[in-house]
Amino acid sequence: MSTATLDDATSYLNDLGYRRILLYVVLGGLVAFYLLPIEAGFVTAFKTQNAFATVAPYLPPPPAGFTMAKWARAFDILSKGLANSLLLAIPATVLSGVLGSMAAYGLTTVDWRGQLAVYVLFLVGIFIPYQAVLVPLSQFWSLVLPLTKVLAPVWAVTGIPAHYGNLLQLILSHVAYGIPICTLLFRAHYKDISEEMIEAARLDGASVSRIYRRIILPLSIPMFAVVFIYQFTQIYNDLLFALIILPSSTAPSAVVTLLLAKLGSGIVTDFSIRMAGAFLAAIPTLLVYVFFGEQFAEGVRA
Repeated sequence: MSTATLDDATSYLNDLGYRRILLYVVLGGLVAFYLLPIEAGFVTAFKTQNAFATVAPYLPPPPAGFTMAKWARAFDILSKGLANSLLLAIPATVLSGVLGSMAAYGLTTVDWRGQLAVYVLFLVGIFIPYQAVLVPLSQFWSLVLPLTKVLAPVWAVTGIPAHYGNLLQLILSHVAYGIPICTLLFRAHYKDISEEMIEAARLDGASVSRIYRRIILPLSIPMFAVVFIYQFTQIYNDLLFALIILPSSTAPSAVVTLLLAKLGSGIVTDFSIRMAGAFLAAIPTLLVYVFFGEQFAEGVRA
């Protein structure tokens, strides 16, 4: 190899090294830029009111300004709301996912009259904004079907507090609103399932329900992860429906988003307790992503 060729190769490698270093610097800068607000909020949650006023937001508090009291106070205020939010989000997520899967199965692998028209209605339901149904939804649950009053005998017999009727109304509202998008996601997944396999099961005498239970449902696990993560995030973080259906943030059935909106408010806003409350409220959603992340990635690839 000639000296000129060696020099060219060395120059190319050096240039490649400089490019890689520059790339890492840019990527590191972008990571720092996007994570800085999270870091600032996290360190703020450990600051006393005086430390918050005197120390830069992204700097940790000094020893004299460090406190865990904000976390304890935020948990005391939000604990009931966290339980209510989980009591709302888990059944609403599961119901909307299962019903969406069944609807998608009926709209994809089963032929029947009016199938296209029903599918169009599901598509239309996806594009109805929350704001457009707030007033009708409020009137429906207060005038047409007030579950807190209708199910009063049930609450009396079972000993369940009557305010859980508000949570039941909220669950049904989210299920009804979530079925269209769940149906669309599952239908896209079922379109790729082998028609020959479904036809073979029919020839073997399998009924529609048996095909769903034995073939479709096991193949739907990755898509269930996608739907559950999406629905849980939407329902758990919802504020609009909660504002309309639940009486107030002081009600026993108040969810965490309602309580979080009032947390730390006063003559002087306590941002430290607000940051602590925000991180506590984010834990369930984070855990859902951690536990279902692998299935979510598989479902997205599918």
